[in-house]
Amino acid sequence: MAIQRLFIANRGEIAVRIVRAAQSLGLHSIQAHSEADADMLAVRLADEAVCIGPAPSKESYLNIDAILKAARESGADAIHPGYGFLSENPAFAREVEQAGMIFVGPSADTIERMGDKVAARQAAQAAGVPVVPGSDGRVDGIERALAVAKEVGFPVMIKAAAGGGGRGIRIAKTADELRILAPQAKAEAEAAFGDGGLYVERAILSPRHIEVQILGDGTSAIHCYERECSLQRRRQKVWEEAGAVCLDDETRDALCASAVALAKSVNYRGAGTLEYLYDEASNEFYFIEMNTRIQVEHPVTEMVTGIDLVAEMIKVSGGSKLSVTQAEIAKTGHAIEVRICAEDPFANFMPWPGQVKTLKEPTGDGVRFDHFLSEGYQIPPFYDSLLGKVIVHAPTRDMAIDKLVDALNEMKIEGTKTTIPLHLALAADRDVRAGTFHTQWLEPWLEAENLTTKGDAA
Repeated sequence: MAIQRLFIANRGEIAVRIVRAAQSLGLHSIQAHSEADADMLAVRLADEAVCIGPAPSKESYLNIDAILKAARESGADAIHPGYGFLSENPAFAREVEQAGMIFVGPSADTIERMGDKVAARQAAQAAGVPVVPGSDGRVDGIERALAVAKEVGFPVMIKAAAGGGGRGIRIAKTADELRILAPQAKAEAEAAFGDGGLYVERAILSPRHIEVQILGDGTSAIHCYERECSLQRRRQKVWEEAGAVCLDDETRDALCASAVALAKSVNYRGAGTLEYLYDEASNEFYFIEMNTRIQVEHPVTEMVTGIDLVAEMIKVSGGSKLSVTQAEIAKTGHAIEVRICAEDPFANFMPWPGQVKTLKEPTGDGVRFDHFLSEGYQIPPFYDSLLGKVIVHAPTRDMAIDKLVDALNEMKIEGTKTTIPLHLALAADRDVRAGTFHTQWLEPWLEAENLTTKGDAA
């Protein structure tokens, strides 16, 4: 394989995950870190570590020049971007390749094409993948947006063409609302992504969020089945599962086949995720976007398939062919992942970057805790609040939820507030247990003070 010295240009739990994958492949791992992250677990575990700048992300993890300089000086032959930060930045991917190193992920052209939601939508249509009815491309001005809305029918979703994470999105129920909300979405998109481009599509009310994990080597592509990520707060996922119990086998097969068709059509290399909205009432699914990187929720797929997705993406980026065929991928049981964040769920999820005084990890078969913590670690206030992920695997969904409750009750992270009470309350909820929820379910549940009631009772 062409990769022997892997530079990790990210932080937190995904950095630890990449270090461990590199070590499993016998590669030399080089961990980048900001001044604020000198004590994080990935720095201790890696074979080598290098400081790339001060605490602010723009001066370290988003500083392309600093990253490339550190990677070159450390003798790296590849850079893994993890998720977030520069992972879906085509300019960064190009500069990595121009510097004579391998970007662990798809080509810059693929990132550029699939990172623009309008271009990705057009690629999906060309590959025969169903998309939500909407504008053929970016809408130029309010009048064009209104014309599209009239054609597809209100309510409509106004969406940023670039970026992700729920930014630059508004739902308009009437023409008057569209006139007000479109400029807001444009301004937010410009601030977040430097690109105010918008498109309009029909709003699918109360959908479920289903995604398909794919792997490609630039020629061939396969899927590793689906995940459901419908439990969301402010369009951010908080609880993820593999597989999606709302799908019948025929729909699941069609969904996964469509993801592979799209991945093959763009000659995809690496690990990627195709995201869909699923309308349970009509049993229809619609492609919405592609994430050209490893996802936060990838461990649930690893638990049900036994495939090391991070190691596989490193190998194919290094020139190897996929090590498994579609026929060799089998799915067993059910897996659930919950995100443990340094936030106070009883105070509107206020960030709480304290010091970890006590750390007790959950144990047992089928239990995994991906994190970057250690006792005495001071959680820096400069970055995302994600501390780690508890992942469980069991023969059935009910058994997985029971195992999750046991794991969350067993673990301890003292010295900071965490979102553990949220997940215990969700696990005790009748709708969650029954699997009867959708993307707009969680926020009204929180507003009804279900968390306070169940959290206090626990």
